Amino acid sequence: MPTATSTTPTPTTSAQLVPPPSVHMRALLTWLAVFTALTVAQPAIGPYVAGFPILLRTLVITGIVVPTVVYALVPNLLKVRTAALRRLR
Repeated sequence: MPTATSTTPTPTTSAQLVPPPSVHMRALLTWLAVFTALTVAQPAIGPYVAGFPILLRTLVITGIVVPTVVYALVPNLLKVRTAALRRLR
């Protein structure tokens, strides 16, 4: 009777070579993304919310910046980091 072989895929060696970022690297990348997003958002959105009270102005700007940072900028920065580390190895 033939024996069954495992068909479980194994991770690629390149994925194993790049360790996940440390908490300090994630904090740095997050800060970089937030700084960049706010630097772009303030002049772009600021004129439209200039007459709003400060809390509402902050709510509108963070309502745009936070999802942009969480769903677009930080994941892309992590991909760039991974690609750069793979090239160095």
